[in-house]
Amino acid sequence: MTDSQLIREIKDGNVQLYDELMRRYERKILAFIFHMLKSAQMESMAEDLCNETFYKAYRSLHSFREVEATFSTWLYTIARNTVLSELRKNKNMKVSLEESGYQPQTSHETLPEQTVLRNEKVSLVRDAINNLPEKQRSALILREYDQLDYQEIANILGQTVSSVKSLLFRARASVKLQLEPYFLEPIFEEYEGMNRR
Repeated sequence: MTDSQLIREIKDGNVQLYDELMRRYERKILAFIFHMLKSAQMESMAEDLCNETFYKAYRSLHSFREVEATFSTWLYTIARNTVLSELRKNKNMKVSLEESGYQPQTSHETLPEQTVLRNEKVSLVRDAINNLPEKQRSALILREYDQLDYQEIANILGQTVSSVKSLLFRARASVKLQLEPYFLEPIFEEYEGMNRR
């Protein structure tokens, strides 16, 4: 059953099918909310805000019109607005990328030093993303982590597609600039060493 079919059934009174819609999106919405709460150190609220998102979506399902957006886009928008509202209440507007529980997979042959370096690189990337302005951060999370297309991101953020592309360009450039000192220094040192030989 597609999302559209489920929504029609739910609107017609078959409300127990809402559980199926929740199952389809719960993990992604929870991860997205967790990302947004990370820099404010409010990750513990992610599950509550996820539940609140699904509750708000259920209460407003009668007003959802597929012509305007897909269900997932509409749901991400509700999630984002719920988080931003909570952050405003806590007077902490720095919204960020979450650590989604991802741990780099290592093979048995990997040296402990390589594992430490890989974990450090992952941490540096997360910190760089957390330092982005809220809209750039949200756009980058939705594109790179949730794999949404430009139009969906534009709908969620209330922007045009060209604005989303601009946000992503600036976000990627900023992350690259923040990370250059960590990833380029050893290369320059090696290069200078070769020139002295």
